[in-house]
Amino acid sequence: MKKIDILRSGLFKENPTFVQLLGMCPTLATTSSVKNGLGMGLSVTAVLMCANLAISAIRKLVPDKIRIAAYVIVIAGFVTIVDLLLKAFLPELSKSLGIFIPLIVVNCVIFARAESFASKNKVTDSIVDGLAMGLGVTGALVIIASFREIIGNGTWFGLSLFGSSYQPAIMAVLPPGGFIIFGLILGGINLIRLRGKADV
Repeated sequence: MKKIDILRSGLFKENPTFVQLLGMCPTLATTSSVKNGLGMGLSVTAVLMCANLAISAIRKLVPDKIRIAAYVIVIAGFVTIVDLLLKAFLPELSKSLGIFIPLIVVNCVIFARAESFASKNKVTDSIVDGLAMGLGVTGALVIIASFREIIGNGTWFGLSLFGSSYQPAIMAVLPPGGFIIFGLILGGINLIRLRGKADV
């Protein structure tokens, strides 16, 4: 498989958030602001790339009976590194994301790529797959967070867009608003896809 196809797959065709609908809990919980969404997405990307690299490198050494346990240990190690780096260099972001950084260990996106791709492909392809899937997650989180932050606070990345006269729709940054906005974005994406297929 060509690396450009792997990239396209992660970003668009098999986007973990908008196509596979994986990792919905952290998606909706961390997208109340663009800063949080971007931080979470980049954290997932770093873990995905490193875990894919390590799992692909050891895939022939790990017996089938213990492969899931081995994946958990590998992923947990990289999540711990990311968590400690965030606490050391970006303490506010770390505090804001809270428990969702350690919970990357059990994120189904990470496990899905470990099981379906990294354990069956060579190291370089696995790194590209981790990057593509991670950027797909990051892009999705930033898109959702942008809508939620703009509608719910009148800001984008903390910068005021409409001035003090804007009356924010607070529900957008609350859990129900997250579900509604995610559903509308997903509906828009599916509509674009259907129209694209019709044009072909």
